[in-house]
Amino acid sequence: MIIPTTYKDKTVAILGLGKSGLSALHALKEAGATVWAWDDQSDQNDLVDLTKADWSQIDLLVMSPGIPHTYPAPHPVAELARAHNVDIVCDVELLVQTQPNATYIAITGTNGKSTTTALISHILEVAGFNVQVGGNFGIPALDLDPLDEDGVYVLEMSSYQLERTPSLRADVAIWMNISPDHLNRHGGLDGYIAAKKNIFNGQSNEQFALIGVDDAHSRAVFAEDGLTNARRIAISAQGPVEDGIFSDEDILIDEAFVDEGTQVMDLSAIKTLQGRHNQQNAATAYAAAMAIGAAPEWIVRGLASFPGLAHRQENVCVVEGVSFINDSKATNADAAGKALSSYEDIYWIAGGQAKEGGIDSLKDELSHVKKAYLIGEAQDAFAQTLEGVLDCERCTTLDKAVLRAFADARATGGVILLSPACASWDQFTSFEARGDAFKDLAWRVQEEAAK
Repeated sequence: MIIPTTYKDKTVAILGLGKSGLSALHALKEAGATVWAWDDQSDQNDLVDLTKADWSQIDLLVMSPGIPHTYPAPHPVAELARAHNVDIVCDVELLVQTQPNATYIAITGTNGKSTTTALISHILEVAGFNVQVGGNFGIPALDLDPLDEDGVYVLEMSSYQLERTPSLRADVAIWMNISPDHLNRHGGLDGYIAAKKNIFNGQSNEQFALIGVDDAHSRAVFAEDGLTNARRIAISAQGPVEDGIFSDEDILIDEAFVDEGTQVMDLSAIKTLQGRHNQQNAATAYAAAMAIGAAPEWIVRGLASFPGLAHRQENVCVVEGVSFINDSKATNADAAGKALSSYEDIYWIAGGQAKEGGIDSLKDELSHVKKAYLIGEAQDAFAQTLEGVLDCERCTTLDKAVLRAFADARATGGVILLSPACASWDQFTSFEARGDAFKDLAWRVQEEAAK
């Protein structure tokens, strides 16, 4: 646990008691702070209603990332904090303040950031670094272990967190990509991009900015004057970029850190990183490890031994020539499109609570899909989008979709791909719960087939 001792004898308000809020509560109490905590959904007896508190006594507000402080409407507690000139931060800010001597690798983007975060952590562990990984991915920031000069924090950072971590000066700031997401929370795409760009704040010329340039918005960010003082390195999975790191016909090439055109490894051999988008993830992770001084041969070993990320194109099992792939983390169309481009003969399970735009952007990317099996709130809307484009079946629930997909796929083989392009909250508590349910169903099919 990280103990933010600078808040001893100070009064800190906490809004939101999810994982990160509870983590901050325990850490601040351990530090000797007076903590006033509030959660709109909780009925705990020891909470302090922050809408009625004496804000003249409050030194800081730690606010859970999911609670809005601006768009679409600020939470009343956020308005009170601003009215009393109380800073609004998230738990990652307390980590950065408390552990200033460690190395920080921060990763953001619309898609791929969790895989890249896990991949960087794995590579650095293989290479012998003292690593802690968390933030928006995995362990809450204040539940990580303390690190000093010899340690590396690898932090996935959401747009929400980046708005509330003003002290972050990332030694390696990573921008993966941008596609429309969370627009209501940022007042539109421009606000979303602006929030993401906070990852470059305060960087020096001894630090690194690794920027994926495979989409138009990100190319514009890479070229932006005054974006950062750090050394900018372009990352691409679409071929050569000047002085960058890129994949070219499946070969990872480094023109940033070593001799021009140096071939690092064949990425197609890594079974847990299939698809062009994963080649961008691999190129980014390689660049991050090189930036902090990892030995190239250990980076290659780390890439080759990456076990994969749960719920992100996760190979579950193969039954009678049919592969079950769990990509439950694909909660928007762009993420689902990346998975759809990675396989042949796909029986696609999609649906849930739709994001803005639905799956309209995928209509021209379905050449590998044999049939779609639609579930959740979005099934009718998705069926209308796919009408005349792709054979589809309304299944409503995941269990029915899995059984119907297997019945169709077992005759010829192929891939049953859960890549929902939707949030999970209409039928599941999280994308992890949805993915776990899919895996249980796949294993059940496997058991029945073995009888």
